[in-house]
Amino acid sequence: MRVKTGTVRHRRHRKLLKQARGFYSGRRKHFRKAKEQLERSLVYAYRDRRQKKRDFRRLWIVRINAAAKLNDMNYSTFIHGLKLANIELDRKILADMAMNAPEAFTKIAEASKTALSK
Repeated sequence: MRVKTGTVRHRRHRKLLKQARGFYSGRRKHFRKAKEQLERSLVYAYRDRRQKKRDFRRLWIVRINAAAKLNDMNYSTFIHGLKLANIELDRKILADMAMNAPEAFTKIAEASKTALSK
């Protein structure tokens, strides 16, 4: 007896087309186009989950550098001073302080300066 793949194929196609919702034009309606686009989209998603971490770190460094320059330092000397002063704050927290609590950031910058001068 011959087994046809009717319901199995239909379920597989429906599952994939459901994932392709939101794609443009035939890329959400036609199985082959949707499958090609979905494979590509999953590659982008995988890559960009890692890229997002890099992008945020770059943003934090820019913000810390801007705040450090207001305190007559640059980023690298500021971070080096923090290491010498044994202040263990990560870049995310430092960038948030630079944006939302500049007076606290200034105190940390002063501690960094004093550690550098010793």
